[in-house]
Amino acid sequence: MALTYQQLLTAVPLVLWAGNVPNIVGDAGIGKSALVEEVADQMGADLFTTVVSLSEKGDLAIPVPPLTNDSFVETKGYGRLANVQFGYSEALIRIIKDAEAHPGRTIIWFLDEFNRGTAAVQSELMNLVLQRRINALRLPATVKIIIAENPDSTMAGFGDREYAVATADAAIKDRTVRLVMTTATAEWLAWAKRTGINQLVINYLITYPERLSILDPENLDLHPTPRAWERVSRNLNQLRQLPPADQQSLAADLFSGDLGTEVGVSFAQFVLAQGKQLNLEAIQTKAASRQSFVGADEAKKVRLLREWVADDQRAPLASAAGATAFADLLDQVSPDGQFAIAQAVGGQLDQVIQPMYELAKEEPAGPVAKLYRHLAEIATHGDQH
Repeated sequence: MALTYQQLLTAVPLVLWAGNVPNIVGDAGIGKSALVEEVADQMGADLFTTVVSLSEKGDLAIPVPPLTNDSFVETKGYGRLANVQFGYSEALIRIIKDAEAHPGRTIIWFLDEFNRGTAAVQSELMNLVLQRRINALRLPATVKIIIAENPDSTMAGFGDREYAVATADAAIKDRTVRLVMTTATAEWLAWAKRTGINQLVINYLITYPERLSILDPENLDLHPTPRAWERVSRNLNQLRQLPPADQQSLAADLFSGDLGTEVGVSFAQFVLAQGKQLNLEAIQTKAASRQSFVGADEAKKVRLLREWVADDQRAPLASAAGATAFADLLDQVSPDGQFAIAQAVGGQLDQVIQPMYELAKEEPAGPVAKLYRHLAEIATHGDQH
């Protein structure tokens, strides 16, 4: 049993409001940290994160010598005793200060990679998770804790995992709510479109949805994960600014560095093929897919449609097929790009405008008439701005 990202957006707050501690279990790169950030945002909570795998014993609280004479206790028969005090980490101090400054605001303390910390560190954190205190410090009631773990072979359904983890104490398992996270390509693609992931990444994963996340228990080296695809998108944005020869020489190694060799090379071939397929003849004859056009950069889209306007003999705009195909691609261009294209059409009075106008009068409900009116609206709207 496992929950997707969207399901966890509901489940995690539910567990928190019930007064329990969610333990989000999922493979590396699946999106646990991003999930917690979005949960905190939805709840209007302040978020503090501690990466447990990077923590050492004593990082949260370390004994310090008495600071004043009042810290010493005189006894009759047992000598002079020192009341040991503790210095607390900057993270705890900031959490306490935030709770005092905003007494009504929820605070989420995210203990990430919990079971990748040493046994000593986990033990130190246990009182925080189970008793909500460390030494003399008690967490404010507004602080809610979320922990996240990578799966280990002792967990049900994860017998093939080999992460370098320290198996969590039985008390942690018994006192937290385990929420197993899985990937859902449709959900990730919807998120990718909202957040500006490169369209070629989206197109590739539409074609190969099973490659969003691949885990081979026998090969735990580089492999695709949602987080890796996000990095690939950013690298691709930069790669496409280079000359074609440089793109050709770098793409396979660049993408393999995030996705592993098999998927990295496949994605590189997919990316490099787009430039070869996408030209005026290809979009006019539908030799190139609509997805290839959608994935092109804005300048290329505008250039191709302006070339079409200048040479529309193969697929004239004054024809049902040409107008339909042109209108569909025009909708994939930004408003500024559409205005530039409408201006280009306006400059072709005899070759394009007049034939479209004549056919539009004969078939006012046809695709040519619709495109003619749409271009006129674009041109008028652009002139008003």
